[in-house]
Amino acid sequence: MLSKVLLPIVGLALAVLLWSLGVSALEARTPIAAAFAPLATAHAFVELVSGRDIWLHVMLSLKRVGIGLLCAIVVGVPLGILVAMSTIFSRAATPLFQLLRMVSPLSWMPLAVMALGVGDAPVYFLLAFAATWPLMLNTVAGVNQLDPNWLLLARSLSATRWEVVWRVVLPGITAHILTGVRLAIGIIWIVLVPAEMLGVSAGLGYFILDTRDRLAYSELMAAIILIGLLGYLLDYAARTAHARWLHAKPA
Repeated sequence: MLSKVLLPIVGLALAVLLWSLGVSALEARTPIAAAFAPLATAHAFVELVSGRDIWLHVMLSLKRVGIGLLCAIVVGVPLGILVAMSTIFSRAATPLFQLLRMVSPLSWMPLAVMALGVGDAPVYFLLAFAATWPLMLNTVAGVNQLDPNWLLLARSLSATRWEVVWRVVLPGITAHILTGVRLAIGIIWIVLVPAEMLGVSAGLGYFILDTRDRLAYSELMAAIILIGLLGYLLDYAARTAHARWLHAKPA
Protein backbone atom coordinates (compact mmCIF):
# COMPACT_ATOMS: atom_id res chain seq x y z
CA MET A 1 0.00 0.00 0.00
CA LEU A 2 2.84 2.36 0.91
CA SER A 3 4.60 1.67 -2.39
CA LYS A 4 1.47 2.64 -4.32
CA VAL A 5 1.64 6.09 -2.76
CA LEU A 6 5.39 6.51 -2.30
CA LEU A 7 6.61 5.37 -5.72
CA PRO A 8 4.43 7.81 -7.72
CA ILE A 9 5.59 10.65 -5.44
CA VAL A 10 9.23 9.66 -5.99
CA GLY A 11 8.65 9.49 -9.74
CA LEU A 12 7.06 12.93 -9.82
CA ALA A 13 9.82 14.37 -7.63
CA LEU A 14 12.48 13.02 -10.00
CA ALA A 15 10.61 14.50 -12.97
CA VAL A 16 10.50 17.93 -11.28
CA LEU A 17 14.22 17.65 -10.46
CA LEU A 18 15.06 16.85 -14.10
CA TRP A 19 12.79 19.69 -15.19
CA SER A 20 14.63 22.12 -12.90
CA LEU A 21 18.05 20.92 -14.05
CA GLY A 22 17.00 21.25 -17.68
CA VAL A 23 15.83 24.83 -17.16
CA SER A 24 19.06 25.69 -15.31
CA ALA A 25 21.13 24.31 -18.19
CA LEU A 26 19.18 26.37 -20.73
CA GLU A 27 19.11 29.54 -18.64
CA ALA A 28 22.76 30.40 -19.40
CA ARG A 29 22.01 30.54 -23.14
CA THR A 30 18.37 31.65 -22.98
CA PRO A 31 17.49 33.87 -20.00
CA ILE A 32 13.80 33.52 -20.83
CA ALA A 33 14.05 29.86 -19.80
CA ALA A 34 13.67 30.98 -16.15
CA ALA A 35 10.00 31.61 -16.84
CA PHE A 36 9.56 27.86 -17.45
CA ALA A 37 11.12 26.85 -14.10
CA PRO A 38 9.07 24.67 -11.71
CA LEU A 39 8.77 27.38 -9.01
CA ALA A 40 7.62 30.05 -11.46
CA THR A 41 5.19 27.57 -12.98
CA ALA A 42 3.84 26.64 -9.54
CA HIS A 43 3.10 30.29 -8.71
CA ALA A 44 1.42 30.76 -12.10
CA PHE A 45 -0.57 27.55 -11.62
CA VAL A 46 -2.00 28.70 -8.27
CA GLU A 47 -3.02 32.03 -9.79
CA LEU A 48 -4.43 30.31 -12.85
CA VAL A 49 -6.70 27.84 -11.05
CA SER A 50 -7.76 30.50 -8.55
CA GLY A 51 -9.22 32.62 -11.32
CA ARG A 52 -12.51 32.20 -13.13
CA ASP A 53 -11.38 32.63 -16.73
CA ILE A 54 -9.47 29.37 -17.11
CA TRP A 55 -12.47 27.32 -15.98
CA LEU A 56 -14.58 28.85 -18.74
CA HIS A 57 -11.98 27.58 -21.22
CA VAL A 58 -11.93 24.18 -19.49
CA MET A 59 -15.72 23.80 -19.57
CA LEU A 60 -15.84 24.69 -23.26
CA SER A 61 -13.08 22.21 -24.06
CA LEU A 62 -14.82 19.46 -22.07
CA LYS A 63 -18.02 20.20 -23.95
CA ARG A 64 -16.18 19.71 -27.25
CA VAL A 65 -14.65 16.48 -25.94
CA GLY A 66 -18.09 15.19 -24.95
CA ILE A 67 -19.70 16.04 -28.29
CA GLY A 68 -16.76 14.64 -30.26
CA LEU A 69 -16.82 11.42 -28.23
CA LEU A 70 -20.59 11.05 -28.61
CA CYS A 71 -20.33 11.48 -32.40
CA ALA A 72 -17.53 8.90 -32.49
CA ILE A 73 -19.61 6.40 -30.49
CA VAL A 74 -22.62 6.91 -32.76
CA VAL A 75 -20.44 6.24 -35.83
CA GLY A 76 -17.76 3.85 -34.57
CA VAL A 77 -19.84 1.28 -32.67
CA PRO A 78 -22.36 0.58 -35.49
CA LEU A 79 -19.51 0.44 -38.00
CA GLY A 80 -17.66 -2.05 -35.81
CA ILE A 81 -20.73 -4.27 -35.47
CA LEU A 82 -21.32 -4.11 -39.22
CA VAL A 83 -17.69 -4.99 -40.01
CA ALA A 84 -17.75 -7.92 -37.59
CA MET A 85 -21.13 -9.34 -38.66
CA SER A 86 -21.11 -8.73 -42.41
CA THR A 87 -18.39 -10.45 -44.42
CA ILE A 88 -19.28 -8.55 -47.60
CA PHE A 89 -19.17 -5.15 -45.88
CA SER A 90 -15.94 -6.07 -44.08
CA ARG A 91 -14.14 -7.04 -47.28
CA ALA A 92 -15.37 -3.95 -49.09
CA ALA A 93 -14.76 -1.38 -46.35
CA THR A 94 -11.82 -2.63 -44.26
CA PRO A 95 -9.06 -1.44 -46.65
CA LEU A 96 -10.63 2.03 -46.71
CA PHE A 97 -10.98 2.13 -42.94
CA GLN A 98 -7.38 1.00 -42.45
CA LEU A 99 -6.19 3.73 -44.80
CA LEU A 100 -8.26 6.45 -43.10
CA ARG A 101 -7.26 5.51 -39.56
CA MET A 102 -3.57 5.76 -40.46
CA VAL A 103 -4.00 9.40 -41.52
CA SER A 104 -3.31 11.86 -38.70
CA PRO A 105 -6.52 13.70 -37.76
CA LEU A 106 -4.55 16.95 -37.83
CA SER A 107 -3.90 16.39 -41.54
CA TRP A 108 -7.58 17.15 -42.09
CA MET A 109 -7.39 20.58 -40.43
CA PRO A 110 -7.17 22.67 -43.64
CA LEU A 111 -9.95 20.67 -45.33
CA ALA A 112 -12.11 20.82 -42.20
CA VAL A 113 -11.87 24.61 -42.12
CA MET A 114 -12.56 24.91 -45.86
CA ALA A 115 -15.61 22.63 -45.68
CA LEU A 116 -17.05 23.58 -42.28
CA GLY A 117 -15.76 27.10 -41.73
CA VAL A 118 -14.14 28.56 -38.63
CA GLY A 119 -15.65 27.69 -35.26
CA ASP A 120 -16.72 24.60 -33.37
CA ALA A 121 -17.79 22.47 -36.36
CA PRO A 122 -14.27 21.60 -37.63
CA VAL A 123 -13.15 20.90 -34.04
CA TYR A 124 -16.02 18.45 -33.56
CA PHE A 125 -15.15 16.78 -36.86
CA LEU A 126 -11.47 16.34 -35.99
CA LEU A 127 -12.20 14.98 -32.51
CA ALA A 128 -14.86 12.57 -33.79
CA PHE A 129 -12.63 11.43 -36.65
CA ALA A 130 -9.76 10.72 -34.24
CA ALA A 131 -11.95 8.80 -31.79
CA THR A 132 -13.95 6.72 -34.27
CA TRP A 133 -11.20 4.19 -35.04
CA PRO A 134 -10.39 2.89 -31.53
CA LEU A 135 -14.11 2.55 -30.89
CA MET A 136 -14.67 0.70 -34.15
CA LEU A 137 -11.71 -1.66 -33.69
CA ASN A 138 -12.62 -2.50 -30.10
CA THR A 139 -16.21 -3.14 -31.16
CA VAL A 140 -15.01 -5.53 -33.86
CA ALA A 141 -12.79 -7.32 -31.33
CA GLY A 142 -15.70 -7.60 -28.92
CA VAL A 143 -18.08 -9.10 -31.49
CA ASN A 144 -15.41 -11.57 -32.64
CA GLN A 145 -14.94 -12.78 -29.06
CA LEU A 146 -18.63 -13.40 -28.41
CA ASP A 147 -19.62 -16.99 -27.73
CA PRO A 148 -21.05 -18.25 -31.07
CA ASN A 149 -23.59 -20.28 -29.11
CA TRP A 150 -25.25 -17.05 -27.98
CA LEU A 151 -25.85 -16.00 -31.57
CA LEU A 152 -26.94 -19.51 -32.53
CA LEU A 153 -29.43 -19.61 -29.66
CA ALA A 154 -30.84 -16.21 -30.60
CA ARG A 155 -31.34 -17.30 -34.21
CA SER A 156 -32.93 -20.56 -33.10
CA LEU A 157 -35.49 -18.50 -31.20
CA SER A 158 -36.30 -16.64 -34.45
CA ALA A 159 -34.75 -13.38 -33.27
CA THR A 160 -34.44 -10.72 -35.94
CA ARG A 161 -31.04 -9.27 -36.80
CA TRP A 162 -31.91 -6.11 -34.87
CA GLU A 163 -32.93 -8.15 -31.81
CA VAL A 164 -29.67 -10.12 -31.99
CA VAL A 165 -27.67 -6.89 -32.06
CA TRP A 166 -29.68 -5.13 -29.36
CA ARG A 167 -30.22 -8.00 -26.91
CA VAL A 168 -27.14 -10.20 -27.46
CA VAL A 169 -24.31 -8.34 -29.19
CA LEU A 170 -24.39 -4.95 -27.44
CA PRO A 171 -24.66 -6.36 -23.87
CA GLY A 172 -21.89 -8.82 -24.69
CA ILE A 173 -19.43 -6.23 -26.00
CA THR A 174 -20.00 -3.41 -23.49
CA ALA A 175 -16.63 -4.01 -21.82
CA HIS A 176 -14.88 -3.72 -25.20
CA ILE A 177 -16.81 -0.55 -26.01
CA LEU A 178 -15.74 0.96 -22.67
CA THR A 179 -12.12 0.08 -23.49
CA GLY A 180 -12.58 1.83 -26.82
CA VAL A 181 -14.04 4.85 -25.03
CA ARG A 182 -11.00 5.05 -22.78
CA LEU A 183 -8.63 4.91 -25.77
CA ALA A 184 -10.79 7.42 -27.64
CA ILE A 185 -10.70 9.87 -24.74
CA GLY A 186 -6.91 9.71 -24.69
CA ILE A 187 -6.69 10.40 -28.42
CA ILE A 188 -9.32 13.17 -28.29
CA TRP A 189 -7.50 14.90 -25.46
CA ILE A 190 -4.26 14.91 -27.49
CA VAL A 191 -5.98 16.22 -30.64
CA LEU A 192 -8.07 18.79 -28.73
CA VAL A 193 -5.40 21.45 -28.16
CA PRO A 194 -4.16 21.75 -31.77
CA ALA A 195 -7.76 21.45 -33.01
CA GLU A 196 -8.72 24.44 -30.87
CA MET A 197 -6.06 26.49 -32.63
CA LEU A 198 -8.23 26.57 -35.77
CA GLY A 199 -9.76 29.96 -35.02
CA VAL A 200 -12.05 29.39 -32.06
CA SER A 201 -12.18 32.17 -29.49
CA ALA A 202 -12.07 30.04 -26.33
CA GLY A 203 -10.86 26.67 -25.09
CA LEU A 204 -7.59 25.24 -23.81
CA GLY A 205 -5.94 25.31 -27.24
CA TYR A 206 -6.90 28.94 -27.68
CA PHE A 207 -5.61 29.70 -24.19
CA ILE A 208 -2.22 28.15 -25.02
CA LEU A 209 -1.91 30.39 -28.07
CA ASP A 210 -3.03 33.41 -26.05
CA THR A 211 -0.37 32.87 -23.37
CA ARG A 212 2.27 32.52 -26.08
CA ASP A 213 1.18 35.77 -27.73
CA ARG A 214 1.21 37.57 -24.36
CA LEU A 215 4.69 36.12 -23.62
CA ALA A 216 3.23 34.72 -20.38
CA TYR A 217 5.46 31.67 -20.41
CA SER A 218 4.98 30.67 -16.78
CA GLU A 219 1.24 30.77 -17.34
CA LEU A 220 1.70 28.70 -20.50
CA MET A 221 3.55 26.01 -18.53
CA ALA A 222 0.86 26.13 -15.85
CA ALA A 223 -1.79 25.59 -18.52
CA ILE A 224 0.15 22.60 -19.86
CA ILE A 225 0.26 21.08 -16.35
CA LEU A 226 -3.48 21.70 -15.98
CA ILE A 227 -4.17 19.99 -19.31
CA GLY A 228 -2.18 16.97 -18.14
CA LEU A 229 -4.07 16.81 -14.83
CA LEU A 230 -7.45 17.07 -16.52
CA GLY A 231 -6.47 14.39 -19.02
CA TYR A 232 -5.43 12.12 -16.14
CA LEU A 233 -8.80 12.66 -14.43
CA LEU A 234 -10.69 11.87 -17.63
CA ASP A 235 -8.70 8.67 -18.09
CA TYR A 236 -9.28 7.72 -14.46
CA ALA A 237 -13.02 8.22 -14.88
CA ALA A 238 -12.98 5.97 -17.97
CA ARG A 239 -10.93 3.31 -16.13
CA THR A 240 -13.32 3.43 -13.18
CA ALA A 241 -16.36 2.96 -15.42
CA HIS A 242 -14.66 0.02 -17.12
CA ALA A 243 -13.61 -1.54 -13.81
CA ARG A 244 -17.09 -1.19 -12.33
CA TRP A 245 -18.55 -2.91 -15.34
CA LEU A 246 -16.10 -5.78 -14.81
CA HIS A 247 -16.57 -5.62 -11.01
CA ALA A 248 -12.87 -4.96 -10.54
CA LYS A 249 -10.71 -2.21 -9.09
CA PRO A 250 -9.38 0.43 -11.53
CA ALA A 251 -5.72 -0.05 -12.38
